Amino acid sequence: MKIELASVFVDDTNKALKFYTEVLGFVKKVHIPEVNWVTVTSSDEPEGTQLLLEPNDNPVSETYQKGIFAQGIPATSFAVEDVEKEYERLVKLGVEFTIKPTKSVGAIIAVFNDTCGNLIQIHQVLVD
Repeated sequence: MKIELASVFVDDTNKALKFYTEVLGFVKKVHIPEVNWVTVTSSDEPEGTQLLLEPNDNPVSETYQKGIFAQGIPATSFAVEDVEKEYERLVKLGVEFTIKPTKSVGAIIAVFNDTCGNLIQIHQVLVD
């Protein structure tokens, strides 16, 4: 068993596609406008796990998305080689961080606003 598809709710799939590809550097994998289905993958692993930019057009998903955002809970986390370097790159692109790079148990983390209704964490695993 393996994870092939994961999702994050977004308030606007077109805006999300632009942010996730042009700012974060993901690659568009599947885009079916008729059913509002958009997935992206890592440019490092284009055949890897897809991230579905799922519309929050259901009242339950919208409530969930707004609730975790208000509590400061990231919707998902992406692994990076160097959190400080990625933080600097994203800040230069205008990305707003709610948590600057911070050492945690076994990792360095940072959290940013994806402009589509989510907080997203990036993390770098620390090796002993």
